[in-house]
Amino acid sequence: MSEAGRVLVVGDVMTDVIVRPEGPLVRGSDRRAKIESRPGGSGANQAVWLGSMGAKVSLVARVGAKDKPHLEAYFRSFHVDPILVADPQSPSGVLVILVDADGERSFLTDRGANLALEPSDMPVGLLDETRLVLLSGYSLFAEGPRRAALRLAEEARRRGVPIALDAASVGFLREVGVGSFLEWTRGMSTLLANADEAEALSGAGDLTAQMIALGAYFERVIIKRGARGAAVGGRQGVRLDEPAPQVEVVDTTGAGDAFAAGFITAELLGAREAECLRRGIEAGSRAVKQLGGQPEQTAC
Repeated sequence: MSEAGRVLVVGDVMTDVIVRPEGPLVRGSDRRAKIESRPGGSGANQAVWLGSMGAKVSLVARVGAKDKPHLEAYFRSFHVDPILVADPQSPSGVLVILVDADGERSFLTDRGANLALEPSDMPVGLLDETRLVLLSGYSLFAEGPRRAALRLAEEARRRGVPIALDAASVGFLREVGVGSFLEWTRGMSTLLANADEAEALSGAGDLTAQMIALGAYFERVIIKRGARGAAVGGRQGVRLDEPAPQVEVVDTTGAGDAFAAGFITAELLGAREAECLRRGIEAGSRAVKQLGGQPEQTAC
């Protein structure tokens, strides 16, 4: 990977508590389950996947003070430069992931220290030698981190640094308001959204209509369609639509983050858009075959 610039990832760092029940939950009673904890968070996932693929990457986030040393060591083991701010009051974020029988997941989120991200945590000097800012939508769903993230994004645009935005969560998009989210992010270079997020943001169920509607706000739109693959387009409609290989799904957590890393890594290496799309789909397909949202430690 070229040393000429890096990817600057802005997003959450979480601990994922992954719960795989043996069957449907029994309200008011017990259900056996396999439970384990792993590093997670959309921003962290993206950074670790990028680092594992050889990209030069830095991660900006806020974490609980007691967790900062071991988190820094963990990220460095994946070749990620951790720019972590220690929060003296709030603990690091925690995400409970309920994984059902077909690998689909539902989330219970306590974002903890991530909600305290401030503009001073992200001085504009971070943009020096940055080729791309990868911004998680989670940073826009609360006022404090939104103010910090949009300030950095404004300076990135002033410098001509492209911004890729991951829509992150259809539930939180609806909570903050689709119209507001689109106005905050209008003019960013690339939108990455899954099928549900694209439908919510565009108000359309048809892929072409989604591309055209979202292309009015973003230079490029990438829609991740799960088992159907992914598509790239914009205001002119769909340019590319590639299927995904059939794989055995263990856990879909982090598949979109792996896709983003695969696409971006290929693009930084100068690949054409079609190859970038294939690389993203390959990475997402790899991710769903394992438990958790980040690659195994052996990948570094």
